Amino acid sequence: MKKISILLSITVALFGCSRFGKKEIDGKKDLRIVCVSKHLTEMVFALGKGYDIVACDLTSTYPDSAKLLTTVGYHRALNPEGIIAMKPDLVIHSNDIGPASVIPQIEKVGLQVKTFGAANTYDSAKLVLLELGKFFGAETKADSLITKMDRDMMLVKEIRSKQTDTPSVMIIHYGQANNNFFVMSGRNGAGDRMIKAAGGKSAVYDAKGARQLSAEAIAAANPDIIIATNFGFDKMGGTVDKFKTVAGVALTNAAKNNRIYRFEEHDLVYFGPRSGENVLKLMGLIHPELNVPKP
Repeated sequence: MKKISILLSITVALFGCSRFGKKEIDGKKDLRIVCVSKHLTEMVFALGKGYDIVACDLTSTYPDSAKLLTTVGYHRALNPEGIIAMKPDLVIHSNDIGPASVIPQIEKVGLQVKTFGAANTYDSAKLVLLELGKFFGAETKADSLITKMDRDMMLVKEIRSKQTDTPSVMIIHYGQANNNFFVMSGRNGAGDRMIKAAGGKSAVYDAKGARQLSAEAIAAANPDIIIATNFGFDKMGGTVDKFKTVAGVALTNAAKNNRIYRFEEHDLVYFGPRSGENVLKLMGLIHPELNVPKP
């Protein structure tokens, strides 16, 4: 903390607020942006303004170009020093970051900060795209992305009308922040909404301590299908048989019927320009009998 305070003091002395000021940033101009919310990173790239992003948080992993950027830490445990060191014109986030002190600290040295909405639902993602499109002067591109999203979701609904059953689905995720497996589904989050859109239902997982797996609760939930996010699946060795060694998994119908599937984390934790495509991928796993076309 002493080191951070010294850095903040030096930065204030050198730059004060004169460099950044308090006037509204013009997103239509070229900027140096640090983006610390993963759905915003994808959306900014999709709008054709990804070249403005000079750094992002650790979980901003789409598109591949984002992986080449400097990272400033996990979005819920950010270090203001790393953000300040990038000398950004603007820091953007979605109120899903931490610790609470980080924004006041970077604002104290004169950095401009702008908040955009969350994308936990399909409709909210469209609103955020419109908001970003207006800010960056990319309204036409935002409208085009939304048109494609709607077209993809219409196809999803058309195919889903042909399903004859509703398998139970569980998403098991490995959190890099706390180095634990945990059940992501069953909390009415974006993953649950995607499961429903893809013609499944979230398995009922009843356990205290959501940040760590309960083998008994997984066995009791007994999902028909388990979706394993990529980092955890790969950490266990990258095969279904090895993933079955995760606590409680081997006792489920999903394990017994080899219905455990690897899925990219960033495709399940928020809605965005590719959500229709991602739901189609998920539907192809949940309902292989429907011969879902690959997006």
